[in-house]
Amino acid sequence: MTMSQQHEESPERLARPLVRLAQSMGVATSYVGMSQDFHEIPDDVLIAVLAALNVDASTPQAIEQALERVNNEAAMRLVEPTVLHIVGSETHVPIHVGITDAPKATITLENGDAYTSDLVIEPLPDVKVHEVNGTFFSTAQLVLPDDLPIGYHTLHIESGDRTADATLISAPQRIPLLNPLKNGSLWGWMAQLYSIRSQESWGVGDFADLRTLLMNSKRYTNADFMLINPVHAGEPVSPLTPSPYLPVSRRFINFTYIHPEDIPEYYGLDDAAKQSIKDAHAKMETYNTDPKLIDRDAMWLEKEPALRTIFNAGLKPDRQKAFDAYKAQAGEDLEAYATWCLCYAKWGKPENDPNNWIKKYDKNSPEVQQLREDNADLLEFYRWLEWISVEQMHAAQQAARQAGMKIGIMSDMAVGVHPAGSEVWWNPERFANGATVGAPPDMFNQQGQNWSQPPLNPVALKESGYKAYREMVRGMFDCAGAVRIDHILGLFRLWWIPEGQPASNGTYVYYDHNTMLAILAIEANRVGGLIVGEDLGVVPSYVQQSLSEHAILGCAVEWFEQMDGVFIPPKKWRPYALASVDNHDMPPAAGYLEYEHVRVREELGLLGEDSRAFEASAKSEHRAMLQMLVDNGYLDVDVMNNEEGRWQEIVEALYRALKSSPCKLQAVSFVDAVGERRTQNQPGTDNEYPNWRIPLADYDGKNVALEDLFDSDLLQRITKIMNS
Repeated sequence: MTMSQQHEESPERLARPLVRLAQSMGVATSYVGMSQDFHEIPDDVLIAVLAALNVDASTPQAIEQALERVNNEAAMRLVEPTVLHIVGSETHVPIHVGITDAPKATITLENGDAYTSDLVIEPLPDVKVHEVNGTFFSTAQLVLPDDLPIGYHTLHIESGDRTADATLISAPQRIPLLNPLKNGSLWGWMAQLYSIRSQESWGVGDFADLRTLLMNSKRYTNADFMLINPVHAGEPVSPLTPSPYLPVSRRFINFTYIHPEDIPEYYGLDDAAKQSIKDAHAKMETYNTDPKLIDRDAMWLEKEPALRTIFNAGLKPDRQKAFDAYKAQAGEDLEAYATWCLCYAKWGKPENDPNNWIKKYDKNSPEVQQLREDNADLLEFYRWLEWISVEQMHAAQQAARQAGMKIGIMSDMAVGVHPAGSEVWWNPERFANGATVGAPPDMFNQQGQNWSQPPLNPVALKESGYKAYREMVRGMFDCAGAVRIDHILGLFRLWWIPEGQPASNGTYVYYDHNTMLAILAIEANRVGGLIVGEDLGVVPSYVQQSLSEHAILGCAVEWFEQMDGVFIPPKKWRPYALASVDNHDMPPAAGYLEYEHVRVREELGLLGEDSRAFEASAKSEHRAMLQMLVDNGYLDVDVMNNEEGRWQEIVEALYRALKSSPCKLQAVSFVDAVGERRTQNQPGTDNEYPNWRIPLADYDGKNVALEDLFDSDLLQRITKIMNS
């Protein structure tokens, strides 16, 4: 990849057919890096990324043919497959019609009613006529009125003997702020759900624990929300993937979080069946108090048969009716996930092997259909697990709201899905084939990052009216009052890495962020919810402006808010943000203050020859943070000069500073409030470090049970700060 001091491509390069083709498909042909270094994308990368978009650019002739096809399709297409309208303003929609046609337009609203107001189609002056195969086309514009209601409608266009339907997305300009946020802020907790276990847990925190956490958070601390780790769907059998950010499907929920004893049918079991479940639960008691490691596989070994016992008991008519309604509403998406689970359970783990079922069969394969027929009961079990998951998470959210929480659950949306997961297997056309998502080189990762996740195909998104994305967002809001979107920059552009290339040899592919943000606005508006976008790192100014225009909150992390080695006092932060002291990719406050991040990276050999420099940098950062706390009156200077054994005072000062910020949402991490020192996830590692498997423990490494959590002295002091 070429790098130079210039910041734009030359006219000669821009005139090249390959460059013009790439740009017409939303593929960046250059970019400016984190250090303002300018890069031009090599031809082989452009060709490979275009191939992932199903565009052949392998030869000069193929490039010319592709350019001609793209231009002709644009000229001949009556209307784009997805049309965006902002409620309260007129929208002018280009339509491509024959020069002698008299086009007409109608709208069918989301509820099936016809939109009765007249729709005007205006000719455009000075429009060039485009000839395709002897037929002449010009451009007119349809005027969508400002009173079109919010929703996903169908726009129907007729022109001569041609007709076309488009998905018409009509969205509010902004997500309405909750009343308490208009002139103030709300605070809440951040929790890794799996790590917080009660006496009733099965070795891993579950949805019953979430319900208790939410209610007790309101009762004992007056918090109004809880940000939890992603709970997207995972595998049906062991080994279970620890990372919540590499899900099988973002559309569904991880059913390993089900609490069996909370299922209504549990209480109707006979004594023998109920005792078998109690015996299974008893085997997990020692796991509940282990402060060293979460063992999901041991949990699922006992919980899955218990759930089968409850499922086998059957449903009463009213419950069966509710289950049937859920299956009808979830539709083909549920069949995709349940079938994938069945294949996994019967044929084994998906592998990158041509003889493995994930490569050998698709959803239409006779072998898959036969497997479904032969195992109808197990297939229904996986559908049932999803229904129960939704019920229990929804019940937790309802309990939070009934307890008085203004928001309740804030769910976390991962960037993408596993390449061998159900979404990719069932609907491969939705994803780019031959590319993965990652990040370009920067000062933190000089080789770039490859996250091994296939990117959504922006062309397929538009052609389908963004249906898959709409359903995913709607599903998340079914069980939450807010959604945090990891790496929200991905709605604007994603770094695509061609298969077989290092992470540095990629390029950005752009998405229609206006439409995707509009979908977020619709779904949040429908439930009175909020959207938070994780926008940490280097984010283009237009991204922050667009998020602000939609009233989507960004993120501010106290340890990251610095400039040239000087920390920015929280009172000077932007209001539209979710503020926190730290996050899951760094040690909790107590550990960070004791250089846990330095120790772990040194032990794992992640620093190489830079270990001394990294340690010096960490100490300098530490000192600068304390200086900011002292300068702004959050910490006594005596503590800074004599830190030994006074970490709790510094943690409290960090939260006094956080409380002073104007940010609309402020979050306290449970790990900070109990003195935990270990990080949940060490970036740059896989099994070298127990990522996403650290149970909640205090400063001395002792297990903190849910029953004792709110008795913590430090937690109570931080709570007092946040409620001041």
